[in-house]
Amino acid sequence: MKVLLWILSGLVLIAATFLVWQALAPTPAPPPQPKAQVQRQSVPPTGPNAGIAHPLAETAPQTEQAPADLGLDRPLPPLDESDGRLQELLGRLLPGQPLDHFFLLDHFVRRLVLLIDSLPLNQLPINRLPVKPVPGKFLATGSGDQLTIDPANFRRYAPWISLTEAADPKLVVAVYVHLYPLFQQAYRDLGYPKGYFNDRLIDVIDHLLGTPEPSGPLHLVQPRIVYLYADVELEARSAGQKILLRIGPENAARVKALLRDYRRELVAATVPAAH
Repeated sequence: MKVLLWILSGLVLIAATFLVWQALAPTPAPPPQPKAQVQRQSVPPTGPNAGIAHPLAETAPQTEQAPADLGLDRPLPPLDESDGRLQELLGRLLPGQPLDHFFLLDHFVRRLVLLIDSLPLNQLPINRLPVKPVPGKFLATGSGDQLTIDPANFRRYAPWISLTEAADPKLVVAVYVHLYPLFQQAYRDLGYPKGYFNDRLIDVIDHLLGTPEPSGPLHLVQPRIVYLYADVELEARSAGQKILLRIGPENAARVKALLRDYRRELVAATVPAAH
């Protein structure tokens, strides 16, 4: 946000998922350093890529669009010292863009991994997101059983979507593969000691692509302060899918197109499973 949605120095695709983050979220605080972790899943190891659906190559895929000064042959810094390198790469991928207007750039990899992992869940960790709140106030129109999302609300997300569309997916995925050990470490520190982040990323993209596409206005209820979807089936959807519903059908279609592009490039960057 593609999913929804730019992410990190190389993961625009996730920017596509955040680009759709809600407006009134509080300013995120730096995520705490991982302490003792709880194992959330286990993949029994029986080989180098055992249990991994989408193993990445150890080196970034070649792309003619990759500027030589990106430095994809340079060694990676430690995860907790990587913010400067990520800001440098983001600046080269999105020259002239006010990155600090969109992102919180400290602890960026950890924030991003946590966001991606949380998108299929019921709630997002609003105090630990890598993106800043979308400016403006959420807009609704009508009243009673005719309360709906105001179409004017959809324009608030346009700058985020335009930002995600500004990057070349092939180049972004090349940077992502180069930085992948940092993502993998952050994912394991999050509580998946035997998990593989790239598999989780592709699963989350597929989950977001499964967001329904209503044919008419989305009706709301407001039992307290927060708006809810009147359709209980929609309200029961994940945080990520509800965000895609919230940004409007045209914006959601653009985000889904980005997610499909990035999924294709991510799959192309994987290596064949060993037999």
